[in-house]
Amino acid sequence: MKRTEQIQAHFDQEAQEFDDIIQKIIPYYDQMIEAIVASIPFEKDQPISVIDLGCGTGTLAQAIQEDYPNAVITCVDMSEEMLRMAKQKLSNQVTCIASSFEQLTFETSYDVVVSSLALHHLEDQAAHKQFYRQIYDALNPNGLFINADVIKASSSDLQEAFMQKWIAFMNQKITLKEIQERWLKSHFEEDRPQPMMTELKTLETVGFQDVDVVYKYYNYAVYLGRKA
Repeated sequence: MKRTEQIQAHFDQEAQEFDDIIQKIIPYYDQMIEAIVASIPFEKDQPISVIDLGCGTGTLAQAIQEDYPNAVITCVDMSEEMLRMAKQKLSNQVTCIASSFEQLTFETSYDVVVSSLALHHLEDQAAHKQFYRQIYDALNPNGLFINADVIKASSSDLQEAFMQKWIAFMNQKITLKEIQERWLKSHFEEDRPQPMMTELKTLETVGFQDVDVVYKYYNYAVYLGRKA
């Protein structure tokens, strides 16, 4: 089974328990969502166009919809089961697209492109750069790209410290046996996190301006860039 097929099967299987899982394995996920929504620079009543890449069960899209009730949102995910659950959370003005990032084509332009815990599934930094260029091209002038994701440290020593903090967080609600056999196993098999500083430089290379980090907790961060 190819890695993308493995990831899709993984998410289809976990969709029903995904919202509960994410609270147990992602440190302070709610704060990451809050940081994304707080970074959107438009008036609350504006009919902004938003695309959520790797929407999962629609938690982020729902948070945006609550703050921006006139937002027109497109949700993208490779898992049909995740999209089915997202539709249950969101109002009718949301469009859902089943697609992997590799096969996705942006059919229109957007004021805001968001993603949470999804882009680390891209294979490497070259794939990130290519996809960031697609995102940049799909943004309207002054549009914003905001990404919440797992990232790597700049050194092996710091990366080890990050991993230990992550394990300690998960161990509050999950046994070490499950962490090792389930969550770390899938992390090392499926995830391809990139170094934080490399990500920021790549965004600037693509053309993004005002690149910044708006939230960070060890190996999890929310960062953004604006299209001029």
